[in-house]
Amino acid sequence: MTRWPDIEPPARDATPRPTLFLDRDGCLNVDRDYLADPAQVELVPGAAGALRRARAAGYRLIGVSNQSGLGRGRFARAELDAVMTRLDELLRAADAPLDAFYYCPHAPQDGCACRKPRTGLLDEAAREFFWDPARSWVIGDKVSDVDLARAAGLRGILVLTGHGADERRRLVDREGVLVRPDLAAAIATALEDRP
Repeated sequence: MTRWPDIEPPARDATPRPTLFLDRDGCLNVDRDYLADPAQVELVPGAAGALRRARAAGYRLIGVSNQSGLGRGRFARAELDAVMTRLDELLRAADAPLDAFYYCPHAPQDGCACRKPRTGLLDEAAREFFWDPARSWVIGDKVSDVDLARAAGLRGILVLTGHGADERRRLVDREGVLVRPDLAAAIATALEDRP
């Protein structure tokens, strides 16, 4: 498990807040299949505006992402850092920065605790952040994202960008999973469904 940027996080906050746990590739940015070139980072249309609306509504924004390209040797840590720096620049320029970003660097066969749908990334985030489970969501383009939500007692939304359209077929045995066309629609659902 790793936090980006690789800095010592501040002390854990004491107030539970609604939180959106957001997948990166195919949800926040256009999926480029093992993205290693910062010049290819492009936000999903509508993502920045949706993140701004969520932040204005009091939501914390935390990225959680499997980055198996590291474990598979498809790209190096320096390339991941460059991609993340570019994504951060784009989000900050749009006044929609993430509060934190956690990623799993392992290959699928490594059996780690942090690869989604296991909850290790959320366990790591819990050392820094305190969220309200009744008002928090996991949003992503893969079944592993909605399975992470279920494993953590949160609600999940599958977006149809990235791999979402193909992954949707794998939802047949998962009742109650919400499906939305993109991050903007998913965040609109989260904002409308506040208890």
